[in-house]
Amino acid sequence: MTLVSDTLMALQRYIETQVTRVTASEFYQNLLAMPFLKRWAILFGLFLLSQLLVFGGLYLVFGKIVVIGFFASILAGLATGVGALPALFFKNISNNLFNGMLGAAAGVMLAATAFSLLVPGITYANLLWPGNGIYIVSLGMLVGAFFLHYADRQLPHVHFDSVSDKHLNSLNKIWLFIIAITIHNFPEGMSVGVSFGSGEMKNGVVLAIAIALQNIPEGLAVALPLVGLGYNKWRAVGIATLTGLVEPVGGLLGITMVTVFQPILPIAMGFAAGAMLFVISEEIIPETHANGRSRYATFALMVGFIIMMVLDNMLG
Repeated sequence: MTLVSDTLMALQRYIETQVTRVTASEFYQNLLAMPFLKRWAILFGLFLLSQLLVFGGLYLVFGKIVVIGFFASILAGLATGVGALPALFFKNISNNLFNGMLGAAAGVMLAATAFSLLVPGITYANLLWPGNGIYIVSLGMLVGAFFLHYADRQLPHVHFDSVSDKHLNSLNKIWLFIIAITIHNFPEGMSVGVSFGSGEMKNGVVLAIAIALQNIPEGLAVALPLVGLGYNKWRAVGIATLTGLVEPVGGLLGITMVTVFQPILPIAMGFAAGAMLFVISEEIIPETHANGRSRYATFALMVGFIIMMVLDNMLG
């Protein structure tokens, strides 16, 4: 036994003297020194491995629906980066076009809130508390709205209508606006997760599409001012994309919460709906009316609402 122990200790000492530990900075330097294709192949491999561990762990612990919901919230968040891509080619766009995009986003969110959160939320609540579903969901809506109201008061930020061409000389205002976008993306991601957590795949898919469509003008609203301030275009797109990647965090929280604690599902759906309505009324619609040309945004809102309503009916 002593011989085996001594052998193992000797082997350990040999390994410690022969193997050089690579620090994080050394790994980064070695990575930069590699050929371009090899470097990106290694990074892509590490990314795939990390995703396999994350999604595999979620599947083993919570099941398939959580994995699908988390993935959908990631895609919805990445739509912010997609919306920022025009910043690579333009430094600004017309107010009418931007207001129309925001109006359509508001219409999409309104329809998704009504048909994918409130209606099914009331249905589930009536199954748990017959005849009282409407009151349970209404309570959740008020909690969601007050949550965002509190976040607005406690965290420094500026609103959509504070970020216009005449304010592009203020870097602080732009970053406070980016903080606001990030704050509001969390409950949006949560709404996707909660919807998937209900077990109704259709509602989750519709809501993920709605959030993705709504994120496109948000990404553009983040990237264009940064480009106007002289930021590298790709860096501006990257920052816009990062603001949307808080949504998977909210999505994962929402879906795991309602999967584990099913009775809170109706309240959680009301909470997500209230938070989304707060964002629409507080941020999006005021911006579309800020420049005195609201008619484009009004019709765009109606078109966005109709498109989402038709999509919900088609998938239903």
